[in-house]
Amino acid sequence: MSKGLFSWLLQIFPRPFLIKASYWARPILALWLKGSRYIDPIDGKSYRKFLPYGYSKTRKGVLAPGTLSLERHRLLWLYLKQETDFFSAPIRLLHMAPEQAFYKRFKGLKNIDYTSADLYSPIAMVKADICALPFQDNSFDVILCNHVLEHIPDHETAMKELYRVMKPGGWGIFQIPQDLQREHTFEDANITDPEERSAIFGQYDHVR
Repeated sequence: MSKGLFSWLLQIFPRPFLIKASYWARPILALWLKGSRYIDPIDGKSYRKFLPYGYSKTRKGVLAPGTLSLERHRLLWLYLKQETDFFSAPIRLLHMAPEQAFYKRFKGLKNIDYTSADLYSPIAMVKADICALPFQDNSFDVILCNHVLEHIPDHETAMKELYRVMKPGGWGIFQIPQDLQREHTFEDANITDPEERSAIFGQYDHVR
């Protein structure tokens, strides 16, 4: 039942509404699902189960109730902790489309000068179009832009903008969904119907 419910919520309600609703839902879910079977490395807490998540295809046991993180968020957290100096070096960070699992944690780090930006997110600090970022050249040491570019028709301009505002020698992580069965990216600007996009691209608002 929960699998169908979560899929229905994702299909019916716009993302900004779901982000706002998560403020009260998250602590309730964390308390309800408290246990010892699974550990979320982001908050360090354990739960008896993780929740289902997905748009066109729902995956079981992937959404951590305390942080609302998915597999990719937890992997990124572990990578940043184990393979980089992200949590210790002085960093000016641009966080595009800030994830709920990260934004308060990153903003609270003393070593990070934090800026988040998005065109629609209610939790972003700066309202900004990724294709016309309101920042000066060479502004940021690190840029995180995860699961954004698959939504952007003009992704080349978006990537040029990200490169423009990154400092020389800076680095970024730009995750996107990947179909390992395809040798080349498939995109078709004529596909605009949400149901057709969902069937072909995996989500109603993806463009490739």
